[in-house]
Order: sequence, then C-alpha cells, then structure tokens
Amino acid sequence: MTDLTRILVIAATARELAPSGGWRTLVCGVGPVESAIATSAAIAAEPPAAIVHVGIAGARRASGIPLGALIVGTESVYADLGVGPEWAPHTVRPDARLIQAVRRAIPEARPSIIGTSASVNGTRDVDVEAMEGFAVLRAAAVANIPAVEVRAISNEIEETDRGRWRFDAACAAIIHATPRIVSDVAACVR
Repeated sequence: MTDLTRILVIAATARELAPSGGWRTLVCGVGPVESAIATSAAIAAEPPAAIVHVGIAGARRASGIPLGALIVGTESVYADLGVGPEWAPHTVRPDARLIQAVRRAIPEARPSIIGTSASVNGTRDVDVEAMEGFAVLRAAAVANIPAVEVRAISNEIEETDRGRWRFDAACAAIIHATPRIVSDVAACVR
C-alpha cells in the first residue's frame, strides 16, 4: 500500500484544493511571494517525499488550449524577474518521474511550459500562465524535494472580463484529477 501521507498537495486557494484523501494539503496563498514563503515553511516543518502543486491557470488564445484542459508543467518560468539568470534563476524543471506519474494518472493532460507572474498577462513566450508555480517548484528544488505543477485552464490570458472566466469548471477539473495524481505520484516516490 502506498503511503499518501508523504505527499504534500499545494494550491493557492482552498477552492482549488481537493479534500485530502490521506495526503497532506497546504493553501499557500496567491502569488509568488506568498506561495514561496508558505511552501518553504511547510517543507521546514515536515519535509514531504514529493510536492504536487495544483490549481487553475490561463492559456493564450493562439495556443489552441481549450478552457477546462488539464496541463502538466514541463518547466516553470518566472516572468517577473528583471535581471539575467546569472543573478537569479528564471526556470525550474519539475521532477521527470512526477511528470510521468501525472501523465499516467491523467493521460489527457497536455504537457506545457507554465509561466509564473504576479500579474495577469505578465508572461511572454509561454502558452500557460499562473501565479505560484515557479515559487513552489523553486522552494522544493532548493530543499531537494521532487515536485510537479498541474493546472486546469480557467480562462484565456487575454480575456479581461473575469466574468467570462470559468473558475468553477477549472476548479472542479483539478479537484477531480487530484486523487489520481497523488496516487500515481506516491507510487513513484516510495
């Protein structure tokens, strides 16, 4: 039997977080600063075997990614840092084993680079944008803990009318997928 208690599932808001099926959960707050602080504190208090970061995200219109699609991050890019990579990291890659576990758990998930920005439409040159992924994955990487980011698309990044964003459907999609993801991730980090 796989020990799910060794897995930490992190989401920015309680709305994006599935009820625990035996795994640990953390609401990290919105944006890169809050999520980095909360993730680092959780790791320091009780290091998990792996971190699964879940939530909603936007996709560029030109990407062809439909609303409701599930995305597994192949890389996280921090868009807000205005200095070169020689000064601070801009990218972090999730653990390859965890990407494969997510792909087994939800084969319909599309692999994509996910940009992180503290503002909506703050990224460039990425099809998927969220607000916490780089911070969560970077905190995990510094602590040498495998991590992966999985998102459900709630909106087109360019859509300024938030009334047209599909928060409920995207949250439902990520919550529905979380138990399968956690089960497969836990099996690969035993």
